[in-house]
Parts: sequence; C-alpha cells; structure tokens
Amino acid sequence: MKRNPLVLVVIAVIVGAMLYVGIHASRKNRAAGSVSGQLRGQVAPGFELKSLDGRNVKLSDFRGKAVLLNFWATWCGPCKIEMPWFVQLQNEFGPQGFQVVGVAMDDPGSEKEIAKFTHDLGVNYPILVGTEPVGESYGGVNVLPTTFFVDRDGKLVAREFGLQSRSVFVDHIKESLGQPVQAQK
Repeated sequence: MKRNPLVLVVIAVIVGAMLYVGIHASRKNRAAGSVSGQLRGQVAPGFELKSLDGRNVKLSDFRGKAVLLNFWATWCGPCKIEMPWFVQLQNEFGPQGFQVVGVAMDDPGSEKEIAKFTHDLGVNYPILVGTEPVGESYGGVNVLPTTFFVDRDGKLVAREFGLQSRSVFVDHIKESLGQPVQAQK
C-alpha cells in the first residue's frame, strides 16, 4: 500500500501542534502555582471509593500520612510514563509516612482492564475506581493525569496537571511530609 506523503506531513504537523499546546499548557499551569490560592491550605475534599479489591476506601483512612492523589486512566499516555515513578516513590518515601493513591477515571465497568493494567505495571499502591462527583469535588479533573499532594493534616499542598518531571513530584512529596525542599533555580 502506497502512502500519500502529504497525509503523513499533515498528521505530523497535527501531532506536533498537540504536543506543543500540551507542553505549553502544562508549563503555564506550573508557573501559575501548584494549587490555586483558593485550594492551597484547604482540607482536601473527602471521598469514599471502591478499591480494585472491592473495599471501600476513604481519603480520611490516610490521615497522618502525606498523600499523592493521582487521577489517571488506562488510555492516558502520560499516565503510563509516571506510574513507574510512583511505584519507586512509594518505595522510597513510604517508610516516612507517604502514600500514593491512584484514582482511575476510566469508564464505569472497566475494573478488570484497570486491574490488568496496574498489575502489568507492578503498581504497589491502592487503586480506586473514580467517579465524576469525586473529580468535580477537586475542581474538575479535565486533564489526565492530574495529581494532588495532601499533607499529613489532610490539607492540599500542591496540584499538577499533565506529565511533570520526577523531581517536581519529589519536591511536592517532601513539602507534604514537612521536609525541606530545594529552591528552584
């Protein structure tokens, strides 16, 4: 089958434009501050969601721990990149009172697909089946991944949209744990 070179160029331009817009929006959100002034320091909205093993899990179950709350989906490319980092970060900071919690925002009824996906990635932290009302309680989760950082007192410390560098996550985790964070250059 012969491919039209013009079609390939158009596709490449569209993909390039999408990447540019995504990266630019992510940087803009980062520059605007981690959590908007309205949310930073506020108690994280409570919720109760089902875990993949059928248990009801509440955010308050993690009180006393610093929490990385990651909204993601199996179809989300950037989510697949950062999830192995979260596995490593759980191992590294877990003994200090840190917990990663994943909230899968896939379509209802896709629990088997989510379970296979997380098993294949070696996920070592709880995965909860998300709902739109929970996403809305966090200001709407219109970009995946969206990650919130909650301190030991249950207050929001930071929020990141889209894929960020691992060092950004480490800084927010340290802040959530009450540890010193290196100043950004």
